[in-house]
Amino acid sequence: MSQKIIHPILSRKGLALLLAAVLLLSACAQSAPVPPTATPPPTPSPIVLADGSGQTITLSSPAQRIVSLAPSNTEMLFAIGAGSQVIGRDAFSDYPAEAQSLPDIGGSFGELNTEVLVSLKPDLVLAADLTAPEQVQAIKDLGLTVFVLSNPTSFDGLFANLQTVARLTGRETQAEALVKSLQGRLEAVQQKVAPLASRPLVFYELDATEPNAPWTSGPGTFIDTLITLAGGENLGASLEGAWAQISLEVLLTRDPQIIILGDYTWGGVTPEALKARPGWEALSAAQNGRVYTIDDNLVSRPGPRLVDGLEAMAKLLHPDIFQ
Repeated sequence: MSQKIIHPILSRKGLALLLAAVLLLSACAQSAPVPPTATPPPTPSPIVLADGSGQTITLSSPAQRIVSLAPSNTEMLFAIGAGSQVIGRDAFSDYPAEAQSLPDIGGSFGELNTEVLVSLKPDLVLAADLTAPEQVQAIKDLGLTVFVLSNPTSFDGLFANLQTVARLTGRETQAEALVKSLQGRLEAVQQKVAPLASRPLVFYELDATEPNAPWTSGPGTFIDTLITLAGGENLGASLEGAWAQISLEVLLTRDPQIIILGDYTWGGVTPEALKARPGWEALSAAQNGRVYTIDDNLVSRPGPRLVDGLEAMAKLLHPDIFQ
């Protein structure tokens, strides 16, 4: 039987080709992508904030089921895009319109319906400085988390409140854009008012149930701030207390150039009704037709619409420069 002899040179070539193929396959295996190892999502950090009552409140995550106990709180929540997270509101929260369809738990100047409140299963109850301390405590006794939002007396305080509510609800990005817009509008009013040489004396009427001793807004209130920023001088700033009464005699002596009827919104008081009061027709504002109505909600609720109130006030005080 014949035997096939392999030439030594051919044998070496075969071995070389075989070695090259092995190395190529090894390189391909090393360069093949390795499936990534699945990493668990990071655990969200808890939200820890001190509220207006000095209590430290901790939320494990942004609140998703919120009951608001003040109109200003409700307006802030909707303004920063957290309206879908609001499941209940107080009796006076009527803005925006969507809020009116939410369950009403009472509150404000009346009793809270704790039965409805508990049934809503909120993970946060957003109260305000005006919320009675005993109501806040009663809600806490039910095992619910309550955050008391401070009442701001300046726009910086308002902007800080918006950012606080944003942290509680996970809406920081929306709040940042809103605050920037509000700051721009505020600065626009200030720039127009700054060059004014004189400022009219303004009487803001809160309540004239006693026509000879009406109530007005004193120093340090937001209404006082808005009148000043709008280019006026608040007559009530010379009185004592946030809310003060003034006699008709003093009012006639000071003789304000402009009267703004904040009691038009809830009391229906009109310029015609004011002029019909005995003695009031002698005021310069009444004689010159400078008695105006305003939506009091824009200037008394410490929410984002305060900037709307400032702009409305500026147009009443200086119609020549604010169109």
